[in-house]
Amino acid sequence: MRGTQAEACGYPGTKEFLVGAPFRVRHVRMRFIPSSPSETEEMLAAIGVKSIDELFTVIPKEARLSKPLLVPGPLSEQEMEAHFDAIEAQNRPPAHHFLGAGAYDHFIPSVVNAIIGRSEFYTAYTPYQPEVSQGTLEALFEFQTMMRRLLGTDLANASLYEGASAAAEAVLLARRASRKEKVIVARSVHPEYREVIRTYLGGGLTEVGWTESGSVDLEAITKALSDDTACVVVQSPNFFGVVERLEKIKALIGNRKALLVTVVNEPVSLGMLRSPGECGADAVAGEAAGLGLPLSFGGPYVGFLGTRKEFVRDMPGRLIGASIDKTGKRAFVITLATREQHIRRARATSNICTNQTLCAIAATVHLALLGPHGLRELAELNHRMASALRAAVTRKGGAAAVFNGPYFNEFVVKPRRPVRDVMEDAEAAGIVPGLPLGKYYPELQDALLMCATEKSSAEGIEAAANLLGGAR
Repeated sequence: MRGTQAEACGYPGTKEFLVGAPFRVRHVRMRFIPSSPSETEEMLAAIGVKSIDELFTVIPKEARLSKPLLVPGPLSEQEMEAHFDAIEAQNRPPAHHFLGAGAYDHFIPSVVNAIIGRSEFYTAYTPYQPEVSQGTLEALFEFQTMMRRLLGTDLANASLYEGASAAAEAVLLARRASRKEKVIVARSVHPEYREVIRTYLGGGLTEVGWTESGSVDLEAITKALSDDTACVVVQSPNFFGVVERLEKIKALIGNRKALLVTVVNEPVSLGMLRSPGECGADAVAGEAAGLGLPLSFGGPYVGFLGTRKEFVRDMPGRLIGASIDKTGKRAFVITLATREQHIRRARATSNICTNQTLCAIAATVHLALLGPHGLRELAELNHRMASALRAAVTRKGGAAAVFNGPYFNEFVVKPRRPVRDVMEDAEAAGIVPGLPLGKYYPELQDALLMCATEKSSAEGIEAAANLLGGAR
């Protein structure tokens, strides 16, 4: 694909930088071409007002700015390009980073960007008229199929906004399906996911801790369970990187008719681990950005949600189905659309973005490129890199592993020096050693969450070990 990506996307330039789209393109900026005075007058006349100021009369006068903004004078287009190039040049990407915590830096083949950059996909909006959106619907159908197989569920929807809201929607699904209210959440679920769930529910969460291994405390779950429990929410691998024994948690729930909701932050892990559905999960939600989407300062990302067939009517978002048209050819349709735009508000099961089409297609393309064997190889490579990093920072770096449970590509360590000192030295060295956990867990004030992916290097691992050991 070398040398063909720009041609496939229709961009002839050569300089790359991130422009806010979910992929890199070639030297393209959003253009703003202002209206001429005559065009402005024509538009104002068409809507029946005399001036632009009249448009804002509904805003109290004391709240309006009474003088021009203190910004520099106008620049030519060439001068503006040079201005933004100078700002861009101030960016200093780290030489090495070991940051995960829900956002994973994976290699993205150029063909992913080439395909989703095609105008048929890139300019498409939510398919409100599915009969004229067959290509988009077929791509989303493939996304659902791949995610269903990856998650081990009977079905999966056409994606949701991102992982945190997908997890919250899974909890609401469990409440509807069980007709119960109580929600038990492991504290080892991503802290920001727990905050979103709490916001959705308005509180009412029962949180349970973890054991020395880093896995959820099964005894605490047993004590918290009751006949009015709607679901138990766990993450695997959890926020500390530890792989949970979902079968044991499902066995604890037993015949209480509560659902096991599993959150997956790192979809690449499913190339190695048994699927949550196989392990007893009733609903699986999480983040698919690790498949085909760059970090992009936190988004746009793409959430997923899979569940059992018996809960399909309680599932939010869209479900794309395959049918036959009047000529006997295969056709794709929106089988379920459970948003208040489509059905009575009281019966709606979703009031947020019902699918992230372009991001979901990126994940679909990436999964198709990898295939089952490629995904497993990628997962194994991630685990090997994480094992090498952990061995280096605990032996040469002198850090102590905080948890001894099985992990995938993340783990928690306690450096022999204060985390604050490590982070200060890391900034000077151009390294991001991981996420300090004290912000989220006071009891882990001196601990770091570290992550390695296939993009980690032996040189970076050596630098991280030296950093944690105090060498500069």
